[in-house]
Amino acid sequence: MTTTMSAVIKRGPGPEGIAIGAVEVPIAGPGQAIIDVLATGICGTDVHIAHDEYAHERPVVMGHEVLGVVSSVGSQADAGWLGVKVAVETYFSACEVCDMCRAGRRNLCADRRSIGSFRNGGFAEKMLIPVLNLHRLPDTPGELDGVLSEPLACVAQCLLDPPVVQPGDQVLVTGPGAMGQLAAQVAKASGGVVTLAGLPVDAERLAAAAAIGIETTTETPVGDSFDVVIECSGSAQGAAIALRAARRGARYVQVGIFGRDVTLPFDTVLYKELTVTSGFASTPTSWRTAMRLIEEGDVVLTPLITEQVPLNDFFEALDAAARGAGLKTVVVPKDGRVR
Repeated sequence: MTTTMSAVIKRGPGPEGIAIGAVEVPIAGPGQAIIDVLATGICGTDVHIAHDEYAHERPVVMGHEVLGVVSSVGSQADAGWLGVKVAVETYFSACEVCDMCRAGRRNLCADRRSIGSFRNGGFAEKMLIPVLNLHRLPDTPGELDGVLSEPLACVAQCLLDPPVVQPGDQVLVTGPGAMGQLAAQVAKASGGVVTLAGLPVDAERLAAAAAIGIETTTETPVGDSFDVVIECSGSAQGAAIALRAARRGARYVQVGIFGRDVTLPFDTVLYKELTVTSGFASTPTSWRTAMRLIEEGDVVLTPLITEQVPLNDFFEALDAAARGAGLKTVVVPKDGRVR
């Protein structure tokens, strides 16, 4: 029986500290499951981890947008999960006793340990996860749609708990990456009149959004024009554009991660009396919402997956993500493609 497997491991500082190496095949204990990984998405957070701009411990197997099939469980009581196709919540553990955990906000627990950053994640053939984290996937048009469950749950946390967009709101989304695409779709499903803004170099990404009925632009949005602005680019330029585009009394939502301190025209918040909100990662509530959005067809996921690569092509895929190429690249550990 094979006792080791290949994985993408963050061992040292910077991208140079990442290597494809061997780790032990995990074994499920009580209340735990082993996932045979079908695919794991490369996320902007992975880029930040690579560049040491997001908290993590080393060594750790990277990857947190995980789609897989339950292959073993550590308790007979959990045998019903065997063979089930699942997406997984990212928190391997939280303290469960602090004020945030007790309020159902495990995402804000100071002792939270997430897969891909503090516990071994999904850029491997198998992954260990608490059964508590499993979500049974509804049927979807695409074989790999479920890999976008985690970013969708993060968007749901930002936009739907509580609801930010009201029917008829003029909504601007800055940044046409995967998070921006999902945010635009969720805002539209909420009744907003949505415009997704990007740069001329984002032409392919914007075309993907336009193909599913999202209005797009590469022009600088007119100031004081939008009831809700949703910043998904993770750039100071995108945030400044969003702040200036907001109407007086509007709502500004930060979705993208900057990864560093940035300079913003923040007096705009005061002068316009903007309401500024965000949402860090996801919660059980936002995961349930994400599953409902998928099941009811309120989001279109298949077009967002633009490339599938094997584990050995991880570095090229990470570099492409850092450059903003494509929308969502997924690592398929077996042979690079789910058929």
